Amino acid sequence: MLWIFLANFANQIPTMKLRLVIGTFVLLLLNLATATAQCSICTKTASQLGEGPAAALNSAIIYLALAPFAIVGYLGWRWWKNEKKVIQEENS
Repeated sequence: MLWIFLANFANQIPTMKLRLVIGTFVLLLLNLATATAQCSICTKTASQLGEGPAAALNSAIIYLALAPFAIVGYLGWRWWKNEKKVIQEENS
């Protein structure tokens, strides 16, 4: 079911480059569950907490790291769209 949705969604994306970017982003999101994002202090604290709370701490670190990346990504995308429009206006 998910593959059918993704295939239909991919057919609606106009360019191959955009498909590649979105596909890479989706794959990165799917791999977040296996990522470890603990510094040495967090690792020491997590080892004292136990297995369950350590996994929750790791997930919370990844969750908190996503917000700044999402904001910077959105700002970069807006800048790119605006710059593309300016270049098209200059060439016209």
